[in-house]
Amino acid sequence: MAANPPASQAATASPAAAAAAAAAAAASGINSLSFARSASLISRMEASSRLEASFGCQEDIFQSLAQNDAHHISKTDFLRALVSTGLLPDDPRLKESMLLMQSVPEMMDLATFKRCIAPNILLIDRAFQGDLVIPEFQQFCVELRGMFDKVRANKSGTVADYIPQLSRVSPNQFAVSVCTVDGQRFSMGESSTEFCLQSTCMPINYILALEEHGEERVHEHVGREPSGRGFNSLTLNEAGRPHNPLINAGAIMICSLLHPLIELSDRFDHVIKMYRKMAGGKRVGFSNSTYLSERQTADRNFALGHYMKEKGAFPTGTNLMETLEFYFQLCSVEMTADSLSILAGTLANGGNCPITGESVVSSDAVKNALSVMYSCGMYDYSGEFAFQIGLPAKSGVSGAMMVVVPNAMGIAIWSPPLDRFGNSVRGIEFCQRLIAKYNFHNYDNLVHVSSLGKRDPRNKREKARDDELVTLLFAASTGDLSSVRRLFLSGVNLNEGDYDGRTAIHLAASEGHLKVVEFLLSCEVIDINVLDRWGGTPLDDAIRENHPAVIALLRTHGGKQNARVVART
Repeated sequence: MAANPPASQAATASPAAAAAAAAAAAASGINSLSFARSASLISRMEASSRLEASFGCQEDIFQSLAQNDAHHISKTDFLRALVSTGLLPDDPRLKESMLLMQSVPEMMDLATFKRCIAPNILLIDRAFQGDLVIPEFQQFCVELRGMFDKVRANKSGTVADYIPQLSRVSPNQFAVSVCTVDGQRFSMGESSTEFCLQSTCMPINYILALEEHGEERVHEHVGREPSGRGFNSLTLNEAGRPHNPLINAGAIMICSLLHPLIELSDRFDHVIKMYRKMAGGKRVGFSNSTYLSERQTADRNFALGHYMKEKGAFPTGTNLMETLEFYFQLCSVEMTADSLSILAGTLANGGNCPITGESVVSSDAVKNALSVMYSCGMYDYSGEFAFQIGLPAKSGVSGAMMVVVPNAMGIAIWSPPLDRFGNSVRGIEFCQRLIAKYNFHNYDNLVHVSSLGKRDPRNKREKARDDELVTLLFAASTGDLSSVRRLFLSGVNLNEGDYDGRTAIHLAASEGHLKVVEFLLSCEVIDINVLDRWGGTPLDDAIRENHPAVIALLRTHGGKQNARVVART
């Protein structure tokens, strides 16, 4: 009787394979502990295999950077190449390698180079292999820079003036920072200038409340529907609760839920600590002057607090004045576009910080926050933003804006001039240009993006071209004229063939699709006598498959047979 194969043989190859292996283990009488140990062993073996492969790529990276002197490369060239992939020298995941590089000469030989990058080789190898979420990051940055420069020229909007500190900020300041789920980062403009988060902090506070109390308890005190009213309206839902956590009443309610039993100073420290973790350890500041101004101009927020207290909306034992103080403090927290983009990247990554790898908050809490951001995050413009941009976002009257592309990246925008809804004018325009260029809209996957002139920066260009070629050839072979026409208009090369050299006109002629052949011939770029791997022309295909109408059409347009093919037949 043959021995049972190891239950973990397929484990870790994929979730489906792991599940199948587990089922096989159960059927074979292998206990779950044995299976788990085997799966863990296989996982370690695969990790070891990947590590060996990465070490093997060290020489490839070295040779790609070596120029006149094939035996040395400069640290400057290596760091420049690393930055072009999106990984910055201050990335905590590269700490060991960066420290080693500080102690070696500018010109490194292969042995020195290997020693320096060995501690972080897996990440460095992925970056140079183009295996991060945005494989062609340098091109992506060039395109973002073009958008940024165009948007910067927009001088419309007015700076918020209800708080003196906000009104004094220059309207010319503009920053955009991006952090992908793999920790690729890029910043433009005044990205190191600190600004107050204002309402941009609300979804983060909501996440922390969900983490502390759970969804059911939190939503006993706050709803999750758009209000249809102004963000600071003196109104509650029919249950006497704030409509959602992203308007003033809801944000005050969330503050009442955050560690209410400890001292206010400790509550503030706890929240700042969580902000800092989500931002990868970057500095999180506080503007005391803005906080004092918030208190002095907070009549509406005090009214909201007392109104909710009168309705019995707060948890039992809530200290209203302390809750309002806490709310004003959190609105006065300061970050930079660079650090806010990392925090947004943590949301895009399901609660895991992209540059530290730490699981900071649960994916369930992030999911709930993104859902509310999608429907309620942009004040009275939320519905239009969801329609046009199709991404979860939150803005603040300081001109701050946080946008999340789930499973891809977080984007932070800061530009003080606001539109009539209280959103950053440049922030809105930048998002419009971003969505016009890339298929980031939540529902772009329902539409063939090339027909919209969009592309997916998460795909390598070679893969995108291959996908379009496959679609073109399939459409030509099945007579799908509308798809062929659409692909032509999107710029697909109609003369490109598969591995056998078979082009769209070969396949359309072979299958007798007259309308498709007519359209292809109407395109001046088409090569009517292109040869496949066997030397056949489209006319040879039409004759072989006996399609008289196609034969006549091809001959009318100068189609020829290949003499060698004729001789073989």
